[in-house]
Amino acid sequence: MKFNFENQVALVTGGSRGIGKEISQMLAEAGAKVVINYRSNKTAADETLAQLAGDGHFAVKADMGNPADLKTLVDQIISTHGRIDVLINNAGIFEAHPILETNFDDWQTAWQNILNINLVGPSNLIHLCSQHMAKQGGGRVVNVSSRGAFRGEPDCPAYGASKAGMNAMGQSLAKKLAPQNIFVHTVAPGFVETEMAKEALKGENGVALRSQSPLNRVAKPEEVARTVMFLASAGTEFLTGCIVDVNGASYLRS
Repeated sequence: MKFNFENQVALVTGGSRGIGKEISQMLAEAGAKVVINYRSNKTAADETLAQLAGDGHFAVKADMGNPADLKTLVDQIISTHGRIDVLINNAGIFEAHPILETNFDDWQTAWQNILNINLVGPSNLIHLCSQHMAKQGGGRVVNVSSRGAFRGEPDCPAYGASKAGMNAMGQSLAKKLAPQNIFVHTVAPGFVETEMAKEALKGENGVALRSQSPLNRVAKPEEVARTVMFLASAGTEFLTGCIVDVNGASYLRS
């Protein structure tokens, strides 16, 4: 499948590694000017930038949990390129906090951190970007959620809640923003072969996780990235508000 993002400006949060890196590379190959957001790993961001086709790309350090950082990020994009056409909300964190083993202070901290980065941060970016998208005649938002929003996350309930909230937010904003030609889609992957999932996929636990899918494996980053690219492309307007599962039939919902 060939994608065309010529003359478009795209922001990819968590764009230096894993799924985000694949999305950034595909967008650049399709002609977009890509802005990579990263939280702390400048080395990874610089390495990804160096691998992007074309020009006009840059990386910006910003904490998804810090609204001031996000405003500065979007202001820099507008100052440099004058527009923003595509927002990919890919950044997220996963921190275990099983309820019976976690003390109350740590429980509160886990919920605050995970919701701020996984849900509040993406909502803030959609708000900031949509102001410019509406003025320029439209845009695309693709949120990267998780199958955990549907099946539950027993040892990380804040993660499951954050992704369920992302799904609901995407659907609400799809209805609100459609008249401005801003289309909002959501992708819900299962386990993906990334650095974030590396430990979970080791040994017997990894065997069990892979066996959840009839394909007997987990997703590759490029498989999720291709789905994101499709949804961010022209011609998918009537899919606005959708939630697309990319989990190899490891979890099926009605």
